[in-house]
Amino acid sequence: MTDHSGNSLPSSVSRKPSNSAFKQQRLPAWQPILTAGTVLPTFFIIGVAFIPIGIGLLHFSNNVKEFVYDYTDCISQENSSLSCANILETNITKACTCVLPVNLTDIFEGDVYIYYGLSNFYQNHRRYVKSRDDHQLLGTLGPVSNECDPFARYPDPNNPSIIKQVVPCGAIANSIFNDTLTLKREDGNPVPVLNTGIAWPSDKQMKFRNPPNSQTNLSEVYKDYVKPQNWRKNIWELDPINPENNGLQNEDLIVWMRTAALPTFRKLYRRLNRTAEGYNSGLKAGNYILNVEYNYPVKSFAGSKRIIISTTSLLGSKNPFLGIGYIVVGCIVLLLGIVFLIIHIKYGKSNSEMTNVTPRSPYQ
Repeated sequence: MTDHSGNSLPSSVSRKPSNSAFKQQRLPAWQPILTAGTVLPTFFIIGVAFIPIGIGLLHFSNNVKEFVYDYTDCISQENSSLSCANILETNITKACTCVLPVNLTDIFEGDVYIYYGLSNFYQNHRRYVKSRDDHQLLGTLGPVSNECDPFARYPDPNNPSIIKQVVPCGAIANSIFNDTLTLKREDGNPVPVLNTGIAWPSDKQMKFRNPPNSQTNLSEVYKDYVKPQNWRKNIWELDPINPENNGLQNEDLIVWMRTAALPTFRKLYRRLNRTAEGYNSGLKAGNYILNVEYNYPVKSFAGSKRIIISTTSLLGSKNPFLGIGYIVVGCIVLLLGIVFLIIHIKYGKSNSEMTNVTPRSPYQ
């Protein structure tokens, strides 16, 4: 006997599996016999259970208050004959502001969240998702990953002959949403909101860190690096008021870096500060004003932008699809159960007739 390489094997070596219950496939097994007595009750149980679950999910979803405003083509406050989208098409760096009326017809009770939404933006593209350097995001300012190219190095704005590394590098960071949305009351006072507590705690604690020597001055730490090309602020200016929410630990950046699975998505932007006077119970109904610093272009990829003001329920934000899905599946299963029951009553055989089959039994 020889092996695959042609060498002879001892005659005592055998390829026969050992005589065990597992290797010889003698383990005990259970195979259910599907009969009308077992299948029909299962159909009815699933149908009866899914319908009330779907009604409950739909009830929680309908209790969520939501206001959506598409401001893609909002008119410039400085030039009423042009929209901000058209102004950015001619000059991407030009500042543009929109002032929009917001009428909340319902009281938004409890916790209130402000989202920004984008459509036709494919954050799930493979090259886009990979275009980041996780070591850099953890505060390691060494050589950048090749995955960041071509968003890894740019000339220094003050000295174009010097090429510097980008922090944070990659296409995801370069395309961060940078509109500024400010909700105000009719008297001009801004609605108090918080820019912290909007990112996943696991992301902020485990995936994003500033360099170890950045506690004193972030501008000194990043002086040998440049910001992404499309950013209007340096990385140490993202939140100059709160040092713990600045640099790579800025929660707006962390929220954006968690890529969306679908081309139409929303991301959390701010949350209502319910400790402020007059907002303990939520956001009152009435007329508000939305100030938009329009910086983010979407016309180049035929996209749109919107602001969403929403409450939440025990199951999260508004999502009627899950409740409708449960109700539809429950109704279909229940209907199939009734159809199968009618067929069984009319054409079925009893268990004794099926088991007491002999060679003399007539064939039908």
